[in-house]
Amino acid sequence: MDKQLADLTVKAHLSHISRFLGKVSGDPRVLSREDVRTHLRWLKDTKPGVYKNRLSALKVFYRDFLGRPEVVESFRFPAKAQTIIKVPATEDLRAFYGDLEELLARAMFLLYATSGLRRNELFRLKRKNIDLQNRMIIPEDNGSRTKRTYVTFYNEEAAKLLEQIFPEDPEARIFKVKEGYFRNRTKKFREKTGINITPQLLREWFCSEMGRLGVPDRYVDAFCGRVPASVLAKHYTDYSPEKLQEIYGKADLTVFA
Repeated sequence: MDKQLADLTVKAHLSHISRFLGKVSGDPRVLSREDVRTHLRWLKDTKPGVYKNRLSALKVFYRDFLGRPEVVESFRFPAKAQTIIKVPATEDLRAFYGDLEELLARAMFLLYATSGLRRNELFRLKRKNIDLQNRMIIPEDNGSRTKRTYVTFYNEEAAKLLEQIFPEDPEARIFKVKEGYFRNRTKKFREKTGINITPQLLREWFCSEMGRLGVPDRYVDAFCGRVPASVLAKHYTDYSPEKLQEIYGKADLTVFA
């Protein structure tokens, strides 16, 4: 609670710490820096992200929980590799949509593509987070220190499907499926066509397409929840829901037009 970590981050940390404890011998309260180094050396051949996440969990565990920061303070995170994200072509998105059979999957796809929501933000959406009349999404704060949220919108294509699955209970989740539901459908399409479509890539497509349609970067960042709260408060007129709705509407974002 003191660290203001999101629930998913807490669960990930607990998983990494559990694996660490299963690999080492002895009480973690008396293990040395060299013991931790030996464990991390074993992870050097894994993906950089695995090493980074395990080290992050160990730093929290030793520094904040056990009160032994000296055990982990000398370890550094690996340099972040520069990656070039290949944004999927609109034609590929249309092909993926055509491959989806269920109404729920199609609604998820269009909401990802036209709102800029993060993967987990969509799964947490409840009826009360959606303003049907204005096609506006007000995500709940996820408690993360690093991932912010703000209002965003979705287009008419997504609205037509969303209205068909909209629950009556304001507290009801809209997409009552596990994360693997959408991932399994992207995997099936990738195996068949070689085209990779993921929630993150749909978010990238949204950013790229909005930019192509003339939306300034600062507003794309607002739709994606990347604007600091201090900026939103200082320049509220520029980032008000009404202003953002006007900008989104003028962009006229579509997948099928």
